[in-house]
Amino acid sequence: MASMLEAAENPEEMQAIILKFAPSSPEEEEPEIDIEDNANLTIHDHWRMMSSMTSLTFGIFPNYCWNLLFLKSSKKWMQAPNKQMLRSFPRPSSKLVDALLKPNSNYHKSSFELEDSFIALLKKCCNENHIYQTHGFIVHRALDQDNFILSQYFHTCSALGFVNYAYSIFTSKPNPSIYLYNTFISILSRQQHLSKDAIFLYKQARAIGLYHDTYSIPFVLNAVTCLITFRQIHCEAILSGLNNDVHVATSVVRGYSNFGCISDARKVFDEMPNRHLGLWNAMIAGYVKASDMDTAKYLFDDMREKNVVSWTIMIAGYAQGNQFSQAIGAFRKMMSVEVGAKPDEVTMLAVLSACAHLGENELGEWIHSYIIKHRLRRTVSLNNTLIDMYAKSGNVKKAVEVFESMETRSVVTWSTVISALAVNGYGREALNMFSRMEMVGIRPNSVTLIAVLCACSHAGLVEEGRLYFKTIEEKHGISPDIRHYGCMVDLLGRAGHLDEAANMVKTMPFEANAVIWGSLLAAARKQGHVELGEEALQHLTEVEPHNSGNYSLVSNTYAALGRWSEARVARTIMRDTGVKKLPGGSFIKVKNRVYYFYSGDRSHSQCENIFRVLSQLNRVSKTVLHEHWGYEELLDAGNLQGDHL
Repeated sequence: MASMLEAAENPEEMQAIILKFAPSSPEEEEPEIDIEDNANLTIHDHWRMMSSMTSLTFGIFPNYCWNLLFLKSSKKWMQAPNKQMLRSFPRPSSKLVDALLKPNSNYHKSSFELEDSFIALLKKCCNENHIYQTHGFIVHRALDQDNFILSQYFHTCSALGFVNYAYSIFTSKPNPSIYLYNTFISILSRQQHLSKDAIFLYKQARAIGLYHDTYSIPFVLNAVTCLITFRQIHCEAILSGLNNDVHVATSVVRGYSNFGCISDARKVFDEMPNRHLGLWNAMIAGYVKASDMDTAKYLFDDMREKNVVSWTIMIAGYAQGNQFSQAIGAFRKMMSVEVGAKPDEVTMLAVLSACAHLGENELGEWIHSYIIKHRLRRTVSLNNTLIDMYAKSGNVKKAVEVFESMETRSVVTWSTVISALAVNGYGREALNMFSRMEMVGIRPNSVTLIAVLCACSHAGLVEEGRLYFKTIEEKHGISPDIRHYGCMVDLLGRAGHLDEAANMVKTMPFEANAVIWGSLLAAARKQGHVELGEEALQHLTEVEPHNSGNYSLVSNTYAALGRWSEARVARTIMRDTGVKKLPGGSFIKVKNRVYYFYSGDRSHSQCENIFRVLSQLNRVSKTVLHEHWGYEELLDAGNLQGDHL
């Protein structure tokens, strides 16, 4: 029959052959199938002939005929798949599956071997043609009946950006299980613009009679962006009894925390009889997100078991809350022999941020060595943080070394290294790095251009700064914001172009903030421009009336100009309006321990000796200044500070 089918030239001949050999009843045994692929016709030719036989029904057009044609075109099918044909083929019979696994053929593989082959094939997919060919591999071997294999295929399609193609296969599958529904809900929930589709599938599964399980709820909750919808799904979980599952509870706690409903999250946490480690971490992360580090620390200390995620949450929480010393302290405890936890890339990212702010160069270098020694994954973000840490510690050479060692660099990487060079006085080198960035085809963003303008400012490159500022919109298509204008005001002020700087403040399309007025005031003070300085002072106190630093700047500016009466008036206004000056502070590291000192603080055990030394240093410094400047009024300026040691 196979050779006769191949010789048929038109649908009529093919119909006659099929009817001649068709069994008299559907129960008649199907003939053996020869899978040798000698057909000259393409799958499209076969399909065109099959589709033209409109008078035939599947009742008299036996399943094995479909299977025969399907197998005859198997190789061509894998080269040119067609979704319409795929949906229209009836379900392969057992004969088809047996033929595929027939001994002495290329298809003789166990289900485990087929699964391994399929997974290996998925890992090699990287474009649309690969997706189509892999789909042919699945259908050819009837693997589309395996939910696990089909779900893996869907995930690969999603990763390569072919969600619509995967969705068309999903919708064409008759009676998909809750497993496949969960797979697609998970895929859609990870893409913000498809979150509504994820919720729709969740509701659709329930509508057709499928019961949600402990995977359905966590997946769909990741897609919810409305608190009302979130509460509704939480209620459904309670009604179905799924709320007692630890994975569902963890997702609910995480969701309520993201919505800022920390009390609701804590209620769910407290009602759980068995608290998994993941649930503890989710609750602690919720308090960290709410900036309640005290409660987070209380729960953290109450945990019987901690993993690297637990420690990382606390370290990152301290770092984000500007409690850098506590972050480093938590990291040191984590690395202690008693704990013995091994940090990962995320942990290092958090603690390096704290090192950068505290100038912990030694610890930062040790972490860098640890990353190399233990072969932690050098993500782009981790390398960016290393560059920033070395830059803030003043080790520009090491920052550039890290940059040069990176195989992959993002726009953030380039911006970080340009800023590192700029703030450390390497303005020309920063501009050269920016030119190199443009040469390799990386498009700068607004932060990159801020770093470039800062480089011009620190290096006093006025003409270059004007040029780069002009090209922000003309060349790069970025609208300058207030930060770019602030950099230009600072650049012009530092270079002594006060009139141009003042004119830019007046003509820019934004209301000047305290940073800009402060830059203008500093420039006016340096150049002795009294009128411009007074104008900047007035605006500065209006923009931030409760900032004690502004009044101190005003007082110090008048004092520097020798106008002591105005300096005292500024201090008087500050006192009468109830503005309190925040105490100045400093820190020093001795034997791996950081000591903090604040003005007026007497909590240190050696405070008497410390204050005695500070008093002597203060007296010596005043005497030196008096001899250098030649006027005694400067000695009285110390009385204006109001901060007594």
